[in-house]
Amino acid sequence: MKKVLVVGGGGREHAILWKLKQSKEEMELFCAPGNGGIAQIAACVPLKADDVDGIVSWAKENAMDLVFVAPDDPLALGMVDALQEAGIRAFGPTRSAAEIEWSKAYSKWLMKKYAIPTADFEVFDDAEQATAYLSGASYPIVVKADGLALGKGVLICENFAQAKQAVQDIMLDKKFGKAGTQIVIEEFMTGPEVSVLAFCDGKTILPMVAAQDHKRAYDNDEGLNTGGMGTFAPSPKFTPELQEYAQKEIFEKTVEALNAEGREFKGVIFFGLMITPNGLKVLEYNARLGDPETQSVFMLLKTDLAEVIDAVIDGTLDRISLAWEEGAAVCVVMASGGYPQKYESGKQIEGLDTVDKDVVVFHAGTRTEDGKFYTSGGRVLGITAAGKDIPAAREAAYRNLEKIRFDGAHYRKDIGIK
Repeated sequence: MKKVLVVGGGGREHAILWKLKQSKEEMELFCAPGNGGIAQIAACVPLKADDVDGIVSWAKENAMDLVFVAPDDPLALGMVDALQEAGIRAFGPTRSAAEIEWSKAYSKWLMKKYAIPTADFEVFDDAEQATAYLSGASYPIVVKADGLALGKGVLICENFAQAKQAVQDIMLDKKFGKAGTQIVIEEFMTGPEVSVLAFCDGKTILPMVAAQDHKRAYDNDEGLNTGGMGTFAPSPKFTPELQEYAQKEIFEKTVEALNAEGREFKGVIFFGLMITPNGLKVLEYNARLGDPETQSVFMLLKTDLAEVIDAVIDGTLDRISLAWEEGAAVCVVMASGGYPQKYESGKQIEGLDTVDKDVVVFHAGTRTEDGKFYTSGGRVLGITAAGKDIPAAREAAYRNLEKIRFDGAHYRKDIGIK
């Protein structure tokens, strides 16, 4: 029996393990560190997701056949490189390939050099120079911390005062830690956003169905940016014409660019795209599956995930074609009150056993004790439903969400409407 360890402990990792559980290949599943929901389908290992040495030595001692590195931090720390050096089969890009996510400056430079459509930008490592540049800029404008900042290091500034404050927060006050050593200042683009996750084996790139994420904490896209309050897939905005353009001008060009730079990419590339009045452009790359996009996308994936993982690692992705369920899927995130700022944990979750059989509740921030579930994070659950179309999937997700209760639960009521 194949032994598989998934690194991470959120809703995305729960979705990966849920999908692997459906594989025709028999597997013994492990997760580090996992969570309360994951513990129902995999053995949880008490190691932090960014503990590279700990995970490599545990995987060796326990003879893992495969380690799937899911989150951004361990990829940026070179966990895949370390696993490969130890002779362990690993899914995910190397540290150098993952730089398209852990350095926004690098990803913008790559797009510029290889003519991949994106917003105009400048990069600064000096706060005074950045502020001087902003004093003559046109607004609104976007100021980004260069490194990983849990999806929160992107600030849209309406005027010079806000932009100056953003530079202060990121570069001088280090609100995002080392992520703010450099900043990227780029033009503000408008239009609907689309997320496309794509499997890549270094040569072939296979996009999954497009999703749309809801980043803001409150209805009507108000409030602070979060890691994501819900998603739906497929996106009706991503037309066949746009898909064809993206495949040639963005997806394949990105793989070619990385290869030209000697950074073969094996894993999943997440393309954050915007449909602007001037055409389709790349907002950002991630070097991994998105969260909560994976929850809605995997709900529709018919192809055996274990087979796709092997094809990515072995460089045989050209022999795979992805099959999808008809219809749509919607994932609504239930978060702790106060998220993405200060929130309390340890609230008992009730009603999970009353949810419809065909609706999946992916756990993000939960733990179990004496057979009961408790909150242990900002984003707690992702209630995910499929249906014949987005309205049907949405109705099922919200109807089941209402069966679940915990003190201070907060969620958006408009996921899948826009």
